[in-house]
Amino acid sequence: MTFQFPARSAFASDYERGVILVVMATLAWSCSGIYARLLTTDIWTAIAWRSLLGGVFLIVPSFFLEGGFSRRQWSSIFHPAGIAMIVCQALSQACFIGALYMTTVANVTMIYATAPFIAALLSWVLLRERVAKRTLVAGAVCLIGVAVIVASSIGGGTGIGDLLALGMTVTFAFIIVIPRMDRSVPILPSSIVSGFLTFVVFAPMASTASLDTYNWLLLAAFGATNFALAFVLFLFGSRRMPAADAALIGSMEIVLTPFWVWLFFSERPPAATFIGGAIIFATIVWHTAADLRHSRRARAPM
Repeated sequence: MTFQFPARSAFASDYERGVILVVMATLAWSCSGIYARLLTTDIWTAIAWRSLLGGVFLIVPSFFLEGGFSRRQWSSIFHPAGIAMIVCQALSQACFIGALYMTTVANVTMIYATAPFIAALLSWVLLRERVAKRTLVAGAVCLIGVAVIVASSIGGGTGIGDLLALGMTVTFAFIIVIPRMDRSVPILPSSIVSGFLTFVVFAPMASTASLDTYNWLLLAAFGATNFALAFVLFLFGSRRMPAADAALIGSMEIVLTPFWVWLFFSERPPAATFIGGAIIFATIVWHTAADLRHSRRARAPM
C-alpha cells in the first residue's frame, strides 16, 4: 500500500501566489525614497517626467487587465467621476514627489499610511457606508499621530513637505472612494491619463538641462517600478486574497520605505516622527489584525 500526500488545494496555491505578488508590489513601492534621494533634477522635472514615464509603462498592462482604451472606457473617463479621478491622481502624484523633496521620507510614509482611514471617513460621509467602530477609533488615533508629526515640522523647514504629504494622502483617499461612487470608472486608463496630464502641467516648469543619462535612467526606473509595476503586481495579487491580508502585507511599506533611506543615506527623521509614526504603525497593525480575524471567522465553516 502506497501513501499519497494530499494534494494542495487550488485556493492555497492561488493565495500563496497572491502573497508573493503583493510582497513584490510592497517592495517596489518602498523604493520611492531611494529614487527621490538619488535624483539630482529639480522638483518640477521629477514630477513631470516620473508621471509621464509611469503612465507610458502602464499602457501595455492596461490592455491585459482592463482591455485597453475601449469606447466605453473613454466615455467613463470623461464623465464627472472619471474627471474627478484623473484630477485626484494628478494631484496625488505631484504632491507625492513634492513631499519627498521637501520633507523626510519617514514623514511622507507615516502620513500617507492614514489614507485608508480617511477613505473610510469619506465613504461614511459621501456614500453613507457603515463604518466599523474600530475603524473610526483607529482613524482618530492615526490623525493624532499625523498631528504630532506635522506640529513638530512647523518652523523646522519641512512643514510644506508635510502638508504636501497630507494633500497626497487626502487625494489618494478620494482615489479609493471614487470607484465606489461610480464603478464604471476604469482604474488603469485614468491613471495613464493622469500621468500625461501631470506632465503637461509641470513640463513647462521643468529643466531639461538636468536630464542627463543618469537622471533619465533613474526617472525611467522610478516610473516603471514604483508607479507601474507595483500597481499591476498589487492588483493581480490582491485579487487572490482577502483585502485584510493584502492590507497587512502592504503595511510593511510603512517600515521599509524609511528604513531603506536610513540604511543607504543615513536620513534620520526627528524624534516626533518616531513618536507619531509609532502611534500610526501600531494602530494600523491592530486594526488590520482585527480585520483579519473578522474575515477568517466569516469564512470559517459553521
